[in-house]
Amino acid sequence: MSKHILMVVTTADKMNNELDTGLWLSEFGEAYVEFAKKGYDITVASPKGGKAPVDDRSLEGGDTPQEILDTAKHLEDTVKLDDVKDLTIFDAIFMPGGHGTMFDLPDNVKLHEVVRDMYEADKLVAAVCHGPAGLVGVTLSDGTPIVKGQTVTSFTDEEERATTLDQYMPFLLETRLRELGANFVGADNWSDHVQVSGKLVTGQNPQSTISVAKELIAQLEK
Repeated sequence: MSKHILMVVTTADKMNNELDTGLWLSEFGEAYVEFAKKGYDITVASPKGGKAPVDDRSLEGGDTPQEILDTAKHLEDTVKLDDVKDLTIFDAIFMPGGHGTMFDLPDNVKLHEVVRDMYEADKLVAAVCHGPAGLVGVTLSDGTPIVKGQTVTSFTDEEERATTLDQYMPFLLETRLRELGANFVGADNWSDHVQVSGKLVTGQNPQSTISVAKELIAQLEK
């Protein structure tokens, strides 16, 4: 049986109604390529469905590999999260980042239900960079925050300040995860860093995407 991954991407295209934002393409594309190489089925969903916005900043420098640029076609018509009914078909959920996630994932009740139900059904839950914004609103059936007591990482407060975009954020992700009782572990800025805590796999930044995807694959292949 081929594994089936649910990738959830942001559909927020503005920070505080000011700066353009969206999905960080490499965090989606690099993971997508890794999953596709394994022959996994991949469903791409988002809060609003339809076209997911890509943050132009993620394409700066002009050195994005063609195979990553090619994955953008899978963002043209995403499934609306509300239309994801049968969670039993999925083996894992993966949430890539981009600053957009900070605006539409923390309060998305449907996403929180999906993450909780998959986690409690012993499925894997993975997120990278700002993707863990999709975890901050998730509570388990007993009311405990999903990250409480778990060792996790995400885009760090220091990295956020280095981008100078911290002033536009509704909250700082590392700080929020700590407040929820997570054992937060950060590494040096822009270093490839992954944390595994049971069924939770998190990566710190864009540099960590492939490592998170490979860790998820390693767990699925066990």
